[in-house]
Amino acid sequence: MGATRHTLGPHVRRELDLARLAALGGAWADAWRFLERAHILSQPSATLHTRVHCSMLGVALRQRDVHEVLGQLVRVVLAPVGSILGRYPRGNTGRSNVSMFEPMALPTDLEATLVRATRPPEA
Repeated sequence: MGATRHTLGPHVRRELDLARLAALGGAWADAWRFLERAHILSQPSATLHTRVHCSMLGVALRQRDVHEVLGQLVRVVLAPVGSILGRYPRGNTGRSNVSMFEPMALPTDLEATLVRATRPPEA
């Protein structure tokens, strides 16, 4: 788990940084797109997964989106459990407008990153 966090961390942080910049500029659709990408990458790590949902919660609060705020509050609590148990729907964007349990297609570039990051170390 720790190696996965270390390997995925820079990729997740890049998407979170891009989301933050987009939000600062008021480009909410772009901010959410980057947050969704960060979510997909973060799922194998309880720490990163929870951090992404906290970031999503922050954007939802800034937008005063009550539905998204409530959805993210639930996800902040459940995200670490799903990651620790390895029970999370791959490719899920993490938004409250989709089921928390629905797997989704992975963007090709993120799939390659996830495969590299979650591959067991060679002996």
